[in-house]
Amino acid sequence: MTAWTAHVTVATVIEKNGKFLFVEEHTEGVTHSVFNQPAGHVEAGESLIEAAIRETMEETGHRVKINALLGIYSYTPPMFPDRTYYRFCFLAESLQHDAQAQLDPDIIGTVWMSADELAESARARSPLVLKAVQDALSGQSYPLSLIYEHQNSPLISSLDA
Repeated sequence: MTAWTAHVTVATVIEKNGKFLFVEEHTEGVTHSVFNQPAGHVEAGESLIEAAIRETMEETGHRVKINALLGIYSYTPPMFPDRTYYRFCFLAESLQHDAQAQLDPDIIGTVWMSADELAESARARSPLVLKAVQDALSGQSYPLSLIYEHQNSPLISSLDA
């Protein structure tokens, strides 16, 4: 039996004129491409917001400002019952787009779609993709101050010793 693994991920929901920014990507265990928000894993030493900004840039070429926490979601894919993804999803706005940016290798491209277009495609990477869009459309939003991420400093680390 494989050990259960928790994955901490981030995603950004970016809306412009009724359309949302998605990445079209290849993903493990699926033969066709899927749509997802710009998203990915948090790396060591990185805050949730830093990870969301980095992942959005790497996957879309958009430099973003994180405005609010949309929600915290969890998902265990049926094909991988040994994995649970904890997704911190943020509302963001695009500040600048670099159309020449080199995107992550698994990214086919970016597309702006409405919630209806996403639903009709039946190609959302997971149920969380459409749920996040629906939550954004409903006005759900939480202040970033809801998140506290303790950063170790030499003084604090020496007090813990």
